[in-house]
Amino acid sequence: MRSNNRIRRLSADGTDWLWSVRHRHPDCREVLSLHRAGTRATLRIVFRAGPGRAIGDGYLPGGTAATGSHHLNLHEPGVVRRFLDEARARGLLPAEPGDVETDGWALFDAVVAR
Repeated sequence: MRSNNRIRRLSADGTDWLWSVRHRHPDCREVLSLHRAGTRATLRIVFRAGPGRAIGDGYLPGGTAATGSHHLNLHEPGVVRRFLDEARARGLLPAEPGDVETDGWALFDAVVAR
């Protein structure tokens, strides 16, 4: 059986990134983590369910982020690359060691449009 929780590698513009998707509790959320290889800097893109917003919660598959007519599978490398590109364009990628958390819904529409 394949594990969707494994750490995967993505190369973008000459930089290697390690990424994973996890479902977390107690406040139910999907978390896409992007870690620049060779550093201790991690961007966590977090999706929480809310009005008009759904995540993988037992009814939807894990790794799902969806609004009314759009859904993204956070386990797909192409989707992850689009989030990475959008985070870079907005200056969200951490330069210093440590974790930076951002609201995934703030990036969602731009990523869908890419």
